[in-house]
Amino acid sequence: MSTLFDGMEDRPFIPTEYVVRLARTPWERAGYHALRRDVFCTEQKVFMEDDRDTIDQVAIPIIAACCMAGIPDRIVGTVRIHESEPGVWRGSRLAVHAEHRKLGRIGAELIRMAVSTAHGLGATRFLAQVQEQNVLFFRRLHWKSLGSVMLHGLLHHDMQADLSRYPAHGQDQTWLLRPQPRIRQVA
Repeated sequence: MSTLFDGMEDRPFIPTEYVVRLARTPWERAGYHALRRDVFCTEQKVFMEDDRDTIDQVAIPIIAACCMAGIPDRIVGTVRIHESEPGVWRGSRLAVHAEHRKLGRIGAELIRMAVSTAHGLGATRFLAQVQEQNVLFFRRLHWKSLGSVMLHGLLHHDMQADLSRYPAHGQDQTWLLRPQPRIRQVA
């Protein structure tokens, strides 16, 4: 006998909103590192046990958190930014939890927050080393490839953001994002 709730346990929870902002609290920073470890160590196996490095000592962590009743509840996206030389900023460790990758614009909004924050902090250039499979995604967000390079055994592209597409803003910004699941069209 079929019921209204058959198959519900297999469906991921879809929050009504996310917040995207600089990590502010200890639990946000803990979730930021845990998600990076899950994506880069467990899922992609780019690193063995932990992906932290010396950049984490100076980087600004940015998170996307899904909200429960309007309150941030779980970290589902991360990226970090740092100034590598005067005026030159870099983004790295962009990660989105697997269950939230197709629910909206989380990755794009993390990138927008990263570049706009760095722009507000004086960036004249913003660069990232992007895995090959993500190059087209970054191009759609107004980035250009400066060439390819092998990192951690994977092909990456050195890419540069078009800063004119990312208005500068301060570090206190919080963006509210409502998910928009992609609907596949069947031919």
